[in-house]
Amino acid sequence: MADSKQVDEGTDAKQTAKAERRAARLAKQISAFSKEHGGAESQVAYIGERGARIVLVGEDGGWGDLVAPSVAIAEQAVEKAGITAHESFDGEFAAKVRTGPYEWTRMAGIQVGGPKNG
Repeated sequence: MADSKQVDEGTDAKQTAKAERRAARLAKQISAFSKEHGGAESQVAYIGERGARIVLVGEDGGWGDLVAPSVAIAEQAVEKAGITAHESFDGEFAAKVRTGPYEWTRMAGIQVGGPKNG
């Protein structure tokens, strides 16, 4: 029985280390986005088996997103990056997003009779 406990502890340690490395990589990407956009804020959303989506909105209105394997890793990455995290994507936070021609064309293309993209 002691042998299986050691294997379990070793596996847990490996999984923890892997999660920490993933959070560190995501934090680095978040920090780079923040630097490029004069600061940033975020919101983490659970997206099912795929994990969690980290929505980033820069101070200049630029936006982007990243996918983490879990909500815990996403939240850890945001914390490591040192940016503000919002509970939901609404209000003043959502109003900061600035869309360009690509997004408007893409959104219009989804509507019946809207322009088609590529």
